[in-house]
Amino acid sequence: MEYENFNDLLAFVAVAREGSFTKAAKQLGVSQSALSHTIRGLETRLGIRLLTRTTRSVSPTEAGERLLNTAAPRFDEITQELASLNELRDKPAGTIRITAAEHAANSVLWPKLSPVMHDYPDVKIDINVDYSMTNIVSQRFDAGVRLGDQVEKDMIAVRISRDLRMALVATPEYFALRGKPRTPHDLQQHSCINLRLPTHGNLMVWEFEKNGVPLNVRVDGQWVFNSTTPRLRAALAGYGIAYLPEDMVTEHLKDGTLVRVLREWCPAFPGYHLYYPSRRQSSPAFQLVVNALRM
Repeated sequence: MEYENFNDLLAFVAVAREGSFTKAAKQLGVSQSALSHTIRGLETRLGIRLLTRTTRSVSPTEAGERLLNTAAPRFDEITQELASLNELRDKPAGTIRITAAEHAANSVLWPKLSPVMHDYPDVKIDINVDYSMTNIVSQRFDAGVRLGDQVEKDMIAVRISRDLRMALVATPEYFALRGKPRTPHDLQQHSCINLRLPTHGNLMVWEFEKNGVPLNVRVDGQWVFNSTTPRLRAALAGYGIAYLPEDMVTEHLKDGTLVRVLREWCPAFPGYHLYYPSRRQSSPAFQLVVNALRM
């Protein structure tokens, strides 16, 4: 099936509505002679005169009036529908996939995105909790969350949290029974609640620093988990010392259910950043997420 080229019909509608080749040519962005040639071609193709031309004006013939009344409203409908599609294109919609560690998902992604999503029901957020250094390109994620010093150089990084600090905590009863460590080395004599990293299957090394001097310690204990929340639960149950993000234990420190030690060995470090490929084409939904998370 061959489709008609409707450019000449659009030209006719413009001339008939404006009543002037000069005004219609300016509206369409073509020369007056080119527009006259187009109209003559349309009349030749249809085998009927559509416009009556005088030195002062241009008006549709009876046939032209009939064609104008039939074609013009339909072109108007098409124009309106295209405008509606443009509005839909600019409306945030679709699924945004993000990979992040549990703490980042709970402390940053959820509290910042949850209030916003109520206003955008067509946007879906797919969060994958993972401690491994996921390749977001090969795994088809839109973005990932890492600490500022862990983002690869070829990625765009957007800060989404303040600097973070870790805290060493246990119950008052535990410290009453076992005593408080005075240095990170003393932790090796305590029951510590470990985190197993999925990247290599190893236990996480507890990292400390004082006066610019780093110190890493491997600890042991009765419990090992591969996520953050169970470690807090184990510490609250009195099973030993946990090494947790400071904001997770703030309320427990205030009410006395947990006690903090070795604070001077836990300096602040770069906070979370949302990162994504520099070549990623930003959709309205993705830009909505970035703006909601940005500090």
